[in-house]
Amino acid sequence: MTHLETSLGYTFRDQRLLLTALTHPSFRHEQTDVEEDHQRLEFLGDAVLGLLAADFYYRTCETGDEGQLTRLRVTLASTIPLARAARAIGLGAHIRLGRGELESGGMERDTLLADTMEALLGAAYLDGGMPAADCIFANVILPLRKDADDTDSLDNPKGALQEWAQKNNLGSPVYSLLKEEGQPHQKIYTVRVFINEKVHGTGSGSSKREAEKQAAVKALAKIA
Repeated sequence: MTHLETSLGYTFRDQRLLLTALTHPSFRHEQTDVEEDHQRLEFLGDAVLGLLAADFYYRTCETGDEGQLTRLRVTLASTIPLARAARAIGLGAHIRLGRGELESGGMERDTLLADTMEALLGAAYLDGGMPAADCIFANVILPLRKDADDTDSLDNPKGALQEWAQKNNLGSPVYSLLKEEGQPHQKIYTVRVFINEKVHGTGSGSSKREAEKQAAVKALAKIA
């Protein structure tokens, strides 16, 4: 594990945590002597990453409002930037995969790589607290921050919201027109966005598209 830990910028005191973080559910299902995969660590790492990203942008983006900071945080912690970071350190070669997952090219799949990055952050947090997780965040994820900041998600809050909803198994957001006001050439549209049949945000704009975008911004701020 030495090469991987060098790339991560952190050496685990408890190597079992590192091994678990690298264990995909498909491997555990095929190996009767493996008791745990990385799903619980992924859950923890997702929360740790969200806090680290929020703290970073709060400190470095002093003029950003809540909506902008939320979009930056959500984008940095989304699948594509995390998968890029994983590829940059050759993480795929270290993940323990089941035979079927391995043969289908799982080690190159964006979602699998991103999930494993989150699991590593969760494992580091358990091993050495937030400073340990911050080592990985600073050494692996932040160097690719510009790529994340330049992604379409910053200007596409609807896309960022959809990724969050699907990642949390909540289905796709549904946008519903609440009201339409004003003269034909000066209309104001108000839209609500539902996730899992619950209202998560309401936005207004001079077009339905703009109103949906503002509703997504409000929803992202709510889940921040």
